[in-house]
Amino acid sequence: MSVTQKPSGAVEAPAPGRLGFVVFITAAAALGGFLFGYDSSVINGAVSGIQEKFGVGSGVTGLIVSSALLGSAVGAAIAGRFADRYGRIKVMKAGALLFAISAVGSMLPFSAWDLALWRVLGGAAIGIASVIAPTYIAEVAPTKYRGRLASFQQAAIVLGIAISQLVNWVLAQAAGGDTRGRLLGLEAWQWMLGICVVPAAVYFVLASVIPESPRYLIQAERLDDARKVLAEVEGEGVDTDARIAEVQALIASDHRPRFRDLLGGRFGLLPIVWVGIGLSVFQQLVGINVIFYYSSILWQSVGIDQGNSLLISFVGSVINILGTVIAIVLVDRVGRKPLALIGSAGMAVALGTAGWAFSSATGSGDNLTLPDLQGTVALVAANAFVLFFAMSWGVVVWVMLGEMFPNRIRAAALSVAASAQWIANWVITVSFPSMSRWNLSATYLIYAAFAALSILFVAKFMKETKGVRLEDMG
Repeated sequence: MSVTQKPSGAVEAPAPGRLGFVVFITAAAALGGFLFGYDSSVINGAVSGIQEKFGVGSGVTGLIVSSALLGSAVGAAIAGRFADRYGRIKVMKAGALLFAISAVGSMLPFSAWDLALWRVLGGAAIGIASVIAPTYIAEVAPTKYRGRLASFQQAAIVLGIAISQLVNWVLAQAAGGDTRGRLLGLEAWQWMLGICVVPAAVYFVLASVIPESPRYLIQAERLDDARKVLAEVEGEGVDTDARIAEVQALIASDHRPRFRDLLGGRFGLLPIVWVGIGLSVFQQLVGINVIFYYSSILWQSVGIDQGNSLLISFVGSVINILGTVIAIVLVDRVGRKPLALIGSAGMAVALGTAGWAFSSATGSGDNLTLPDLQGTVALVAANAFVLFFAMSWGVVVWVMLGEMFPNRIRAAALSVAASAQWIANWVITVSFPSMSRWNLSATYLIYAAFAALSILFVAKFMKETKGVRLEDMG
């Protein structure tokens, strides 16, 4: 959808007193990002309970955890078209309903396989949220504040991840430190998956009270409604007719890029598209989502009890928030490329250190143990990895994908790069349980190798976009 790439179609500046209203509607839309983070990572705390409940091995576990990613790819693919046809608000509401239905179904599964299907449905909602929230925010945010308001989405995602880990820990503690302990007739892991219905309901209610995007209203020729929304956002004194004429001109000049616009390079696609794909894939090949999806069973496998493993996961999520804040502060000051290089180097060292620590593990499968020194080193290294990722690649990649492509291909190229990211995410997520049972140390060393390779990739192929106008990208 071209809307997110046309910032000049957003409102220019709110009148005094209207900024608070803009912040409210932006935060309401960003709740989709919160659900994105919450629902994608809440499975972390439930993994051990699911394994015990259904008696599944590492292969099926990987499929259950990664199943949401398949739905995410579908949801992201259809969200833009549906938003253009039915409006941003209706798509938000549909996403909220999918989150709620998935939460209830995941809480009450009959088997491992229908649980996977409910997770696919939740994944579709995640994909929708990943597209519709930034689209809406870009269209209602004043130009002066767009960067900071757009950061609400990423902040909401990492906050959702952190809250999901906190909720998991609280529920496990309430159930006696066991994810299979019972609470009000259900096991703790079921409540972990089901409680997502609460923020989903809040999201639906808020989506029902915020205004539709003025750009969509103009596109749908609902000009009276567009005037009303523009007045609400910018104040009664705004020249709404001039704003509408401006957006109409932009819509008339829109070029809807197609996949064939991306062709023309030596290897099929344009070089800049391959760079976008490379950034997206490397972001996942370092194994970051292993931490968010599997950290609880990882720490349990080296002798930490369930309750403490969930608490460690929460601490990691807080570090993720801290790193994201650092990135938001530095990305426009230091630049995208230096931040990515620092992050790559830090991740390579942290992952290599974790690989060394896990090489001292004894036992196998779920009965691994680490010496005290190596256990401490592994814990510090894992959290250092999260910090370096969050302060660099976690934010930089999304900033780059929004900036690096020429206007004529931006939307199509971004879609291809994002699809590559979902696929790489799925590959890492589905393979980790089997790889970790094969050799946990080697698994982390493989991730460290990808982090080291990303240094070379960034140094050779990534061009700095700091201070470059979108119109000058090429």
